[in-house]
Amino acid sequence: MLKVENINLYYGVIHALRDISLEVKQGEIVTLIGANGAGKTSTLRAISGLEPIKSGTVTFKGSELNKVPANKIVSLGLSHVPEGRRVFPQLSVLENLELGAYLRNDKAGIKQDMEMVFAKFPRLKERIKQQAGTLSGGEQQMLAIGRALMNRPEMLILDEPSMGLAPLVVKDIFDTIVEINKSGTTILLVEQNANMALAIAHRAYVLETGNIVKSGDAQVLLNDESIKSAYLGE
Repeated sequence: MLKVENINLYYGVIHALRDISLEVKQGEIVTLIGANGAGKTSTLRAISGLEPIKSGTVTFKGSELNKVPANKIVSLGLSHVPEGRRVFPQLSVLENLELGAYLRNDKAGIKQDMEMVFAKFPRLKERIKQQAGTLSGGEQQMLAIGRALMNRPEMLILDEPSMGLAPLVVKDIFDTIVEINKSGTTILLVEQNANMALAIAHRAYVLETGNIVKSGDAQVLLNDESIKSAYLGE
């Protein structure tokens, strides 16, 4: 479904991504793990068109994305939940969700998907008229994911969904990610909490200083001694 081949990305003279190649097949949860500054967020931003790549190709459902602007990539069925949530703080919960569906005209379908989001995140329904900026961190993360789902994406890119959240909230968010995947949405997940990410993923890639140094079945990597000592706090 998504194929990234030998992409290179620079910030000025800094070579941030070095020949990164990865694949996400339909129906999978694939996670990228690595230390801060390893290039995880840069990889996601390159895929969704937010950072221009110097070389290499990004292909989604057989179409090359290299020259496609970020706003057009959304229309292809790829939604990106950015690091730090990036909700619109002055707008209400409802308005944020409506903006997620800005490319759609099917009113009945939008209403149906709004109810689906509220079923997944009941707290959002309770706060439907509240300004997004006044929500807790966990509620803002729910809203960011809900807003992305309003586009009815075939694939969801999630960047650090657990960042800054209490452990109980993190568990709820991860349970919902699994549920979203089981309902048919493919997921590419970047996550600092490597334990949680590997526990729910099918496959994983390990990034170090802009390079993929390891990849494979998530359960195998979860039990890999070198991964445990480097990323799992053991």
